[in-house]
Amino acid sequence: MISKSKRGLILILSSPSGAGKTTLAKKIEKSDSNFKISVSYTTRTPRQNEIDGVDYNFVSISKFQRLSNQNKFLEQAKVFDNYYGTLKEPIEDNLVQGKDYLFDIDWQGTEKVKKIMPLDIVPIFILPPSINDLENRLKKREEKNKELIAQRMKMAKDEIKHWKDYKYIVVNKEVKNCFEQITEIIKIERKLRSTFN
Repeated sequence: MISKSKRGLILILSSPSGAGKTTLAKKIEKSDSNFKISVSYTTRTPRQNEIDGVDYNFVSISKFQRLSNQNKFLEQAKVFDNYYGTLKEPIEDNLVQGKDYLFDIDWQGTEKVKKIMPLDIVPIFILPPSINDLENRLKKREEKNKELIAQRMKMAKDEIKHWKDYKYIVVNKEVKNCFEQITEIIKIERKLRSTFN
């Protein structure tokens, strides 16, 4: 009997800004060679140390709108007056080859991917230990921009309300422990796929 090659999965990490999802995504990619991090397209200005094509694909608003009008995005969202989106085609091509994808997206993006690829996704919501802890992390990251901190905190409180829409919830009190919990979830989900494929 010829065994059918196992389709890859889409691991989605969502969290309010400052809860550690980008750090965790990079740790997963480093430790597991089967994962590819989905590099979103965005119209926002690069932060210091961000590399085009590695952290994000930085594009003009007109290019983003052109891709959107051509229905090229699997998901897209507007956050703080900037657009973010994930291209559909490379994701599908890699899943068919058994490659896993890692998405660092918000709850809105998760809902959109869920509608298009419900059987492929493993959605995980990462919570901070507390709201105070989250605010302290944001202060360290955006120390001079009090307005941005306030904006992100307001948005965080709204985002946290959506944790119940996720299959898994992990509290990021300590990165190592949180990473180990996510690794266990990946093992379980891969086992389920090999059982039913």
